[in-house]
Amino acid sequence: MGTITSQPFGQLADGREVSLYTLTNAGGAYVTIMTYGGILTQVHVPDRDGRLGDVVLGFDTLEPYLKGHPFFGALCGRVANRIAEATFDLDGKTYHVAATDGENSLHGGRKGFDKHLWTAEPLTTDRGPALRLTYRSVDGEEGYPGNLDVTVTYLWTDGNALHLDYEAVTDAPTILNLTNHSYFNLAGGGAIYDHEMLLFAERYTVPSDKLVPTGEIAPVAGTPLDFTVPTRIGEHIHEMTNKPQGFDHNYVLSGADGMVAPCARVSEPGSGRVMEVETTEPGVQFYSGNFLDGTVTGKRGVVYHQHHGFCLETQHFPDSIHHPNFPSTVLRPGAVYRQTTLYRFGVQSA
Repeated sequence: MGTITSQPFGQLADGREVSLYTLTNAGGAYVTIMTYGGILTQVHVPDRDGRLGDVVLGFDTLEPYLKGHPFFGALCGRVANRIAEATFDLDGKTYHVAATDGENSLHGGRKGFDKHLWTAEPLTTDRGPALRLTYRSVDGEEGYPGNLDVTVTYLWTDGNALHLDYEAVTDAPTILNLTNHSYFNLAGGGAIYDHEMLLFAERYTVPSDKLVPTGEIAPVAGTPLDFTVPTRIGEHIHEMTNKPQGFDHNYVLSGADGMVAPCARVSEPGSGRVMEVETTEPGVQFYSGNFLDGTVTGKRGVVYHQHHGFCLETQHFPDSIHHPNFPSTVLRPGAVYRQTTLYRFGVQSA
């Protein structure tokens, strides 16, 4: 049977304690999650020789997370990704949220879900150790309407699968789009160019030069964005014209019917590690760590340079509130927001 343990991980400026939970499965692989931001801080899984290695970017201590970082491992909300011009209309009323990415709002505003202390409840299940995190986002927080109660449960199985189950309810109409923003590197470090990516998506939402969707949905065929067959991330990354260069695009998943369906498969030839992603969400943001610029020093003193990690942020489409042709992100009283995403780790032979 797996185990779940906790330890102190420092304090916030107001004196509140932050805890770090370790979920270990029967095979000895483990993940760690802290109560600040619901941040996934470590994922230790075996390579083809059975050696455990950490495959997510982050920090060894709490302090650098508090100083500001590029959302390493964080739960993002209320609205992950971007809202154009940091404003939206809902039921005839205009709401203004914080502009944190130029003129746009990004990942929930100045103090999104990634910067709050969540309440933790350790669980023992027949599938493995789990951690239930809860948070109440009060009416008006970061400009969003309604009191919103959010639950995110991390489950770590003996098969090295990390399940994230999200639920939320509101007492007034609001908008909601949750994701986890972990940066993965299956080699354990260095550039991600040799990672081979398969995305179960034939279309993407075309972004403007400010990385906000234009509303157009276009095919990936014939573009550097095509990962419909396994392709090295480095194969076409230097053909991208966006600055900083790389992938930062929302893909329209082929299985978007609200059921858990394949999203992505990533393999790394050196270690043999494989990560498969499944989700109920209609989209996934593939981000190749373009804004990592060597100014961040992470775990074990390693400096994170551009393209040293990738994100697969399962989500509703960015800026959906402004595009009626996109799946809706509106949540109303009486309805329950539900999302499931899982990351399954394995190995392949050389």
